[in-house]
Amino acid sequence: METTARLDKETRDIVKATVPVLQEHGDAIANRFYELMLTAHPELKNIFNQTNQVNGEQPKALSKTVYAAAVHIDNLEEILPVVKQIAQKHKSLNIKPDQYKIVGKYLLLGIKDVLGDAATDDIINAWGKAYDAIADVFINVEKELYEETQNKPGGWVGFRNFKVVKKVPESDVITSFYLEAADGVTVPTYQPGQYITIKAEIEGEAYTHLRQYSLSCAPGEGRYRISVKREEAQGNSPAGIVSHFLHRDVHEGSILPISAPAGDFILDQKDRRPLVLMSGGVGLTPMMSMLETVIKEQPNREVIFIHSARSSNYHAMKDRVREITEDNKQVTSHVVYGNPSAGDYCDKEGRIDYKWLSETLPTNDAAFYFCGPKGFMRASYQILRKYGVRDTDLHFEIFGPAEDITAA
Repeated sequence: METTARLDKETRDIVKATVPVLQEHGDAIANRFYELMLTAHPELKNIFNQTNQVNGEQPKALSKTVYAAAVHIDNLEEILPVVKQIAQKHKSLNIKPDQYKIVGKYLLLGIKDVLGDAATDDIINAWGKAYDAIADVFINVEKELYEETQNKPGGWVGFRNFKVVKKVPESDVITSFYLEAADGVTVPTYQPGQYITIKAEIEGEAYTHLRQYSLSCAPGEGRYRISVKREEAQGNSPAGIVSHFLHRDVHEGSILPISAPAGDFILDQKDRRPLVLMSGGVGLTPMMSMLETVIKEQPNREVIFIHSARSSNYHAMKDRVREITEDNKQVTSHVVYGNPSAGDYCDKEGRIDYKWLSETLPTNDAAFYFCGPKGFMRASYQILRKYGVRDTDLHFEIFGPAEDITAA
């Protein structure tokens, strides 16, 4: 990578020497960085997810990314997958090159503020050079993504108004919103598994709120569908401002600005092996897009669809999955309920475990896609690894570092 070549050996050695410090103080540096930056530039609160600031998810993700850059400063190709994933999110948020300068300034101030005298001029200068080089990589990758999006039929960059043409309750907590371009012009297709960003302008809120929601239907229908869970307050996380806004205030006829589809968690349609789709809760939304796609595009491919929910009251789109299963002999589906209600039917009560999954799945030589809460994903990852699934056959996407679910 040209970025590595641009950094002299002394700079790279200094950055590598800070690895133990970043491991110890990374979260504190990230928290201080956001505090300093958002105080000086409150307009950036229109971009950053304030809920993830409160619960610590965003600072934690940043600290892990900075730490990974330091560890791999001699060979930054190692973090390219992370760069590309983050660049997709940046594209969906409409991040601009000049915003990287602001981030760099306050990241260095955060390092200096937390480390104090230990952050010598040499260390700050080295990290300044390293940050500029890494930022250039992001900017170049994102430039290509913006151009690719703009050049698609119906493509656009930034936010475009869409009308809610249908609002459908799917369960006690999940509602689907069908979206069509307000200008009547065609919209670009997308890959199953991708998401859009909603720009929510909520009365009484000082800033806009941007939230990403997976598209939950197959591409090519000329409109988009998102299926949103109403997030209640839990632990350190407050109630979801945008999800409550959508459920409460957005109706058929409402206008929502959205960004073009983005994301690299996508179904590989060249793979002809069995496909296993596993979801927990609202994590079924990208799985539904993949399921709807594969029965159209790969009608002979074996599909095993497994969904875990609290009970039938929380189980969205169960009738559609049942219909697909009945109409397509190559598709089988299984339901796991953690706390089934009276009269509920499910294939398993409690949680997905190794014994049940190994008895249910026909083979470990398959493509596995899974999505859901971190606890569900962590358990699924560990079970599938124990089942002998290769790392290259495990596909997932989470907010934050992969170690959050892959660490033993």
